[in-house]
Amino acid sequence: MTVTENPGQPNAAAPVPPAIELSGISKAFGPVQANKDITMTVAKGAIHGIVGENGAGKSTLMSILYGFYKADSGNIKINGVDTEITDSHAAIAAGIGMVHQHFMLVDTFTVLENVILGAEDGPMLKPSLAKARKELQRLAEEYELDVDPDAIVGEISVGFQQRVEILKALYRQAEILILDEPTGVLTPAEADHLFRILKNLKEQGKTIVLITHKLREIMDVTDTVSVMRRGEMTATIETATTSPSKLAEAMVGRSVIMEVEKSPVSVGETVMEIKNLVVKDGQGVERLKNISFSLKRGEVLGIAGVAGNGQTELLEVLGGIRAATSGEVIMKGESIDLTHKANAQQRRHRGIGHVPEDRHARGLVMAFQTWENTALGYHNEPEFSSKFGLANQKAMFEDAQGKMERFDIRPPIPKLVASSFSGGNQQKIVLAREIERNPEVLLIGQPTRGVDIGAIEFIHQQIVKLRDAGKAILLISVELDEIQALSDRILVMFDGIIQGERLPENTDKNELGLLMAGVDPEAET
Repeated sequence: MTVTENPGQPNAAAPVPPAIELSGISKAFGPVQANKDITMTVAKGAIHGIVGENGAGKSTLMSILYGFYKADSGNIKINGVDTEITDSHAAIAAGIGMVHQHFMLVDTFTVLENVILGAEDGPMLKPSLAKARKELQRLAEEYELDVDPDAIVGEISVGFQQRVEILKALYRQAEILILDEPTGVLTPAEADHLFRILKNLKEQGKTIVLITHKLREIMDVTDTVSVMRRGEMTATIETATTSPSKLAEAMVGRSVIMEVEKSPVSVGETVMEIKNLVVKDGQGVERLKNISFSLKRGEVLGIAGVAGNGQTELLEVLGGIRAATSGEVIMKGESIDLTHKANAQQRRHRGIGHVPEDRHARGLVMAFQTWENTALGYHNEPEFSSKFGLANQKAMFEDAQGKMERFDIRPPIPKLVASSFSGGNQQKIVLAREIERNPEVLLIGQPTRGVDIGAIEFIHQQIVKLRDAGKAILLISVELDEIQALSDRILVMFDGIIQGERLPENTDKNELGLLMAGVDPEAET
């Protein structure tokens, strides 16, 4: 790999100072050294990627740049000028905007109200709203950021919510835009549109810093990429001179298997059968419409589809979180309770494990320590109870230590609260808890969302290992590469129905994409 001294500089002879210069940045949280003496340069008008494993320190570094954290040592220059960034207001004043992995929006406010929130011109909102409406129209036209200014944020798609976050930053006159894992919750089409927006921003002279674990995105959209490993900056590379496999090796420190290795499928009997499942939401809208399919031992059944087409409701019904309106689910010859009386604990007792799509809302209690989260839902099991019927915290703690070691959860500190971990390590906490209970059926929603390349490899290996042990796995993912690599059969959902079924070896992304849009090529021929 070629390491450049002045990464991303469009013209080394031009007297244009870099947009960002970080020198000797260090930051520790107690015993954890998140950033160690980091030096990084980002050229003005470039798209600069930052990659690294979960817990490598990427988000911490950018949070220092945006003023969320104060560095223990080091220096920051913005456009060649020494800049002290004490908080986010100072960052905004320096022309820096940030779009966080988890959006900072008020769901009950309109787009317009969210954009001006904290940037009002005075106590009277009417002039601020009128000014913002005019400016949003200009920004939307200039950067392909069309959003209805009067839409309620909680009622628009995740992709449009992200546009609102970008508009917020641009409204505050950001010249440097930081995006932290921006495609983690986007559909492929939304991600493609986002990258068109980023290239448009670059053409207008904006500087983009892109934090992502998706190496294909780095290769497609960035000019330069910096690699972090265990809190240190290991290299800055011109993107055109590298490859995904080289970046993966630089991130992890070893060769990474980019393809899923698995033996030919050997299915057994049907473990779970779903018959005519119907789910209506609180407004009476059918989210699942007479869904029927079966799940067999020793197979990974993948469900592809654009988010919002019933996959979430299906997982919630099967996991005991939501009641069904009608239909039947049979597991090993016995019906499962689909009424409001059902709960996740009943599902666990039937041998159903569940890795939910949203680890924050459903998978973890963010204020709990890791040892509490790794026992969550199983805390009443005999191995976690003392002879007096009380919780055996020592057993839970030791169990958490083992899980953290086996699943390479960093830092391996059972007393650390879940909110202190990176997104990928949070995901591994949930996976360790559910996989190690050895369920008969494992429901997995978005298993590698926000997870780095090394952890993806590990998670995929664990899923294949369960499948080879004769377990039945229902996999839901918006990542078509993941669906095709792991699945033995693929179902595609569209508008609450099963639009089609395919074998991975007999289909491709184009056909799956058409099915996801409600078009069945086989039915039209």
